[in-house]
Amino acid sequence: MLRKVVGAAMLAALTLASTAATAQTVPESEVGAVGQPAGSAAPVRGFVDAHSHLMSHEAFGGSLICGRPFDPDGIDHALVDCADHRPNGELAWFENFTRHGTPVGTHDPVGWPTFKDWPAHDSLTHQQAYHKWIERAWRGGLRVMVNDLVANRQLCEIYPLRRNGCDEMATLRLEARRTFELQDHIDAQSGGPGQGWFRVVKSPAEARQVIAAGKLAVVLGVETSEPFGCRQTLGIPHCTKAQIDRGLDEMHALGVRSMFVCHKYDNALCGVRFDSGTTGVIVNLGNFLSSGRFWNARTCTGPQHDNTIEAAGALPPQLARWLPHGVGLPVYPPAPHCNPKGLTSLGAHMVQGMMRRGMMIEIDHMSVKAAGQTLDLLESAGYPGVISSHSWADPGYLRRVYRLGGMVTAYGSPAPSFTAGWQATKPFRDEFGRPGYGYGLDANGMGPLPGPRPGSAVTYPFTSLDGAVTLDRQRTGERVWDVNTDGVAHYGLVPDWIEDMRRYAGDQLAQDMLAGAEAYLKSWEGAELRSRT
Repeated sequence: MLRKVVGAAMLAALTLASTAATAQTVPESEVGAVGQPAGSAAPVRGFVDAHSHLMSHEAFGGSLICGRPFDPDGIDHALVDCADHRPNGELAWFENFTRHGTPVGTHDPVGWPTFKDWPAHDSLTHQQAYHKWIERAWRGGLRVMVNDLVANRQLCEIYPLRRNGCDEMATLRLEARRTFELQDHIDAQSGGPGQGWFRVVKSPAEARQVIAAGKLAVVLGVETSEPFGCRQTLGIPHCTKAQIDRGLDEMHALGVRSMFVCHKYDNALCGVRFDSGTTGVIVNLGNFLSSGRFWNARTCTGPQHDNTIEAAGALPPQLARWLPHGVGLPVYPPAPHCNPKGLTSLGAHMVQGMMRRGMMIEIDHMSVKAAGQTLDLLESAGYPGVISSHSWADPGYLRRVYRLGGMVTAYGSPAPSFTAGWQATKPFRDEFGRPGYGYGLDANGMGPLPGPRPGSAVTYPFTSLDGAVTLDRQRTGERVWDVNTDGVAHYGLVPDWIEDMRRYAGDQLAQDMLAGAEAYLKSWEGAELRSRT
């Protein structure tokens, strides 16, 4: 008997030692949150992020976004810099150009465990959505997240390093697969299939079930410049209505329920809302390489207008080599600028096809002409499944979105500007009885996240807005993050950013944010209902 007891004790000790050794060999980030989100039946209380990119590390050839949201071998394999950023970042010309406006610069390429220089709110090529950071946001109040699968053939071809092909549809399929792999990875860490907090959903009813169980509902979306191969060359389309129908069927079968018609370049479906600044220079070059033409801009005469195309500086050599000999960037007329290209007949066919499938239709990135024509179609059909997810639609159209029963979420920015957007749209929510506001953080979307706010004084620890979870400063490896000094350096700091906005703008904003997930689900439910009638 004694021998059996001793043997059992030795076995237990060896098991504990083995478990400890395994834990030591597979490091992990802390979450910095104590408490479990409570299940939320209708009406759902929690935040909605209607626009982020969890898998964009597979886009643009797979070598432009550094790091990935998970790795089976651990965080030290997931959060690593790109090979061309070593040894000191001076060869990271795209990172330097988008972050500082010049291809010249340096940074510390070491990620885990020191994270000296990245992730940062203004670093556009480093991973911002590691799964433990997303977990912290979920524990802090996030209930619905739209993961936009993203691709850009021209940017892929421009960037000299790649491990993936540049076909946009193949990239979207890969990113969808990676999203389900992330779900499986979190399941494995949580006790087995179906046990994890990260759940991809394909209907608003399924989303409500997931949220009621205290988990995060993840919706698949698509943001790409040439959906279904619908590019154009000198105005000639490369796709047909049958091709669009097959593409929509495939995306719907993958689980996609939200989609853009056009993104960065004029395509065979619609004209785009221009980019400004340094990014605009790169995107305009891509428009030329994609369609054979630079953006065409006219001085607007009406109340709505597209973003201003700013005077271009010198292109870095890595980009200038793509211009044919003797061709330079165009000079544009005085602002405000409007894209004369609107919604084509093929684009209208796609919008109608999305309505038949009960999908959420994105009007962001459409030219004001295309967005107005799209809203005309939706109003004729009484279709509420429309969204402006990250502040890329003319504000003059937002009342029409709310009148349809659609949703508006704003691009992530520091408290003063985000609050101003919330206040500007509040009269529409009041008019149409549509409470609920959200954000489109655009994480991993090559745009800056909210920076630190002068005067920010979030005190740690603090309690999530729903009162269920206590959050302290988030630690990953040796780095401890603080929203007061770091801003939203990565996705895990979203609850801290919202706490800063609550302190800045008061409880009314906080309550509207907590109603955001419910507002999104109602618009989606309306789209599904209308598609069946």
